[in-house]
Amino acid sequence: MIKRDLYHELLTWKSKPERKPLIIRGARQVGKTTLVKSFSEEFDYFIYLNLEVKGDFIIFEENNSLEQIVTLLYFKNKVPKNPKNKVLLFIDEIQNSSNAIRFLRYFYEEHNHIHVIAAGSLLESVLDNKFSFPVGRVEYLLLRPFSFHEYLIAKEMNHVLEALKTIPVPDYAHLVLKETFKEYVIIGGMPEIVMNFVKNTDLVRIGDIYQSLLTVYLDDVEKYAKSAVQVNIIRHVIESVMRLAGERIKFEGFGNSNYKSKDISEAMRTLEKTFLIRLMYPTTMVKKPALVNKRKSPKLQLLDTGLLNHFAQIQEDLLIGDNIDTVFEGKVAEHIVGQELMSLIKLPLVQNLFWVKEKKQSNAEIDYLIFHESDIHPIEVKLGKTGRLRSLSEYMDLSASKVAVRVYSGELRIDQVKTLRGRPYFLLNLPFYLVHKIYDYLTWVKKESAYQT
Repeated sequence: MIKRDLYHELLTWKSKPERKPLIIRGARQVGKTTLVKSFSEEFDYFIYLNLEVKGDFIIFEENNSLEQIVTLLYFKNKVPKNPKNKVLLFIDEIQNSSNAIRFLRYFYEEHNHIHVIAAGSLLESVLDNKFSFPVGRVEYLLLRPFSFHEYLIAKEMNHVLEALKTIPVPDYAHLVLKETFKEYVIIGGMPEIVMNFVKNTDLVRIGDIYQSLLTVYLDDVEKYAKSAVQVNIIRHVIESVMRLAGERIKFEGFGNSNYKSKDISEAMRTLEKTFLIRLMYPTTMVKKPALVNKRKSPKLQLLDTGLLNHFAQIQEDLLIGDNIDTVFEGKVAEHIVGQELMSLIKLPLVQNLFWVKEKKQSNAEIDYLIFHESDIHPIEVKLGKTGRLRSLSEYMDLSASKVAVRVYSGELRIDQVKTLRGRPYFLLNLPFYLVHKIYDYLTWVKKESAYQT
């Protein structure tokens, strides 16, 4: 089993003195169950319940007290009743039982020596709106598709992982990292696809897995759509987002349909709860708190770039191209950067952010903003010369930040440049394969002597 990056967060949770039951959220097929089973190696005993299985489901339906449930679970799994034993209880597909969710608070209050993790792919969509998780009695982490770092682990490229630990990354590693990242971009980070490709290195063979994933997402609609009409709308949205991810969208008539803005908006909000898509709204601010403006059109981001590539039929374009920056009008490059940035965020409610200035005389747009220490740094995903970064120049004229980031296919370097109005700033030119280490490199730039002058 591959130890996912979230594994370290689980170890931190395990050692907390005031530990609460943990809910691991995430889309279908991102590896939640596999992650927890791997984590179970840290314990003396592992109790696994799948509430889609009737025998496990009735445990919470036919017992009225937590003491009865714990006694039964210990008996069935041959766990001695010794508080010194490290026991992990994993309740999978917990959305099937409101009773199981209700009992979580009592695990925290009465049996805190038991480590409890729960997971479910459709939690918010399946549960009745009047029922929620015990407030203040549980905590959350979010699992996403494989990041590039996890992809390197899956491929057992230990020499590359070792090179990445050095900041700045050694020049000799550039070509290998660039080619490996392009490979990662093409197939994406869905665990089943990654592991199949690592084993067989066959793009044709993984095509069927993409199709099966789409089937799973379409079949799930029946579980959370509120009506037959909404079933059709959500199905249309799912099929459309597989090709339109990376674009700024309008809800009205989305995907060349006749559906109204309200219907599409409601369908997308539902899909956001399943983590299949994200609606990324812009800010018009250059200072904290940089609040989003939901009156502006959002960008549509899909769970995984590999799904976008497959269903937009651009895998071949990526294969034959030297740089990913130019494929699909740059949308793939921008999308994978967003996916890498999101892989650094472990909490469910935090989202990516971008910036716009929309005025009659001039428009400007920055692909992403990132918060680091006391600064907000703009990120542009762009291949061309630094002189072409007009939106970046406009942003830096308004911002107090001294550092901007350009993500591209070239090599790592720092440029001292000026805006069109003459304001000097430092441009961190960051290769795609280093986006997952962007915080480390922002720290590195700020420690450089030139930055201090």
